[in-house]
Amino acid sequence: MARSKSSNRWLREHFSDEYVKRAQQEGYRSRAVYKLLEIHEKDRLLRPGMAVVDLGAAPGGWSQLAAQVLGPQGAVIALDILPMDALPGVTVIEGDFREAAVLEQLLATLDGRPVDLVMSDMAPNTSGIKAVDQPHSMYLAELALDMARRTLRPGGDFLAKVFQGEGFDLFLRELRAAFGTVAPRKPRASRARSAEQYLLARNYRG
Repeated sequence: MARSKSSNRWLREHFSDEYVKRAQQEGYRSRAVYKLLEIHEKDRLLRPGMAVVDLGAAPGGWSQLAAQVLGPQGAVIALDILPMDALPGVTVIEGDFREAAVLEQLLATLDGRPVDLVMSDMAPNTSGIKAVDQPHSMYLAELALDMARRTLRPGGDFLAKVFQGEGFDLFLRELRAAFGTVAPRKPRASRARSAEQYLLARNYRG
């Protein structure tokens, strides 16, 4: 099947992208790792020995970086409905975390250990229709926040990808009610035409 003009353009942009090339050279699974790295370097997000839950983790770039920073005393649990190859220092759970069995598997893996950070780079498969895509993206952000409320220790942190639009202001109010501080982050590695940003919420009130 012939590729469309838009998919050909995406492929050209992808393989000429400096972060794609850098990820290949440095052995990371995706260019998205540099978004997390920039936020980490600015905010000291990751620290040795933490317990981190990574939602929508595949192909695993964020979990890969987290495991490197956290070290052998840390714990990284990666969840995704998509298959994900094993990573050193990462426990991979394949499944939909809205399902009770998957949540129970996560809680069993934690074995009572409080979570220091829940992070989510989840985004829906986009249709190009904002009235459809925006509610889907905010729904994923709400799911991530619900997981954070279930698992975070008091004082823990939450990082989620969001898109400005309908539902954003309400979500921001929810974060401000549940956390001590909330700050937007727009990493340089985000594609120029992308409307994505990240919200970093710190000091969960429990």
